[in-house]
Amino acid sequence: MTQRMIEITSPLFIPEKRLLEGERPAEIFGPGPLCLEIGCGLGDFVVELAARHPEKTFLAIDIYNKGCLKTCAKAEAAGLGNIRVMRMEARWLLSRHLPLERLSAVYINCPDPWPKKRHRRRRLVNAAFLASLLPHMRPDGEFFFASDFHDYALDVADAVDALPGWESCLDPPCTEHLPGYPLSKYMRRFLEKGEPIHHVQARRVPGLVTAQTKTPTLRPGFRVPLQAAAP
Repeated sequence: MTQRMIEITSPLFIPEKRLLEGERPAEIFGPGPLCLEIGCGLGDFVVELAARHPEKTFLAIDIYNKGCLKTCAKAEAAGLGNIRVMRMEARWLLSRHLPLERLSAVYINCPDPWPKKRHRRRRLVNAAFLASLLPHMRPDGEFFFASDFHDYALDVADAVDALPGWESCLDPPCTEHLPGYPLSKYMRRFLEKGEPIHHVQARRVPGLVTAQTKTPTLRPGFRVPLQAAAP
């Protein structure tokens, strides 16, 4: 079924064409700390976080038009001017539009777990993704991952441990308790049922020198914008 597209007219929404037409990311997001939420859902998490940190700019991305629409509406209702929203797949954003050493924090909450073993290679967060994210992090930039699937969180923690550019901020590296971490509507639903959320937190190793990464090939089948599939 094709998703019905609803036009988003919010000033907080950034169509990709603005970047494709040459508008610089610094003009859109400002020069200060930029935090990225991948998979913003309905916007509960990023709105709470942006309200806590008015000195930072938050870029919330999602592949679903409806989620972007609702996130814009919630941010406007809360009177927040430090949120930007894009309908964008994370790997496409990193490979095509985001400068190096730009992100001070990245948040990924309860992404599609692809629970069947034969499908787990489809999970967004793995060693390859973390390696491609690393050059876009500022020195000491932090990465936060949360999942209701324990094995997914453990895999992410293991990937962090295996990559020399990342170091865990937690001991143990995967925990059910991260004090002060905002909760999305989806996360609250699991906690209310007594099902835990598993957290991983890491940071870019200080002093790490990163090189320009090659643009990855995005294979058909990933949920990316149509133009991303072009060779």
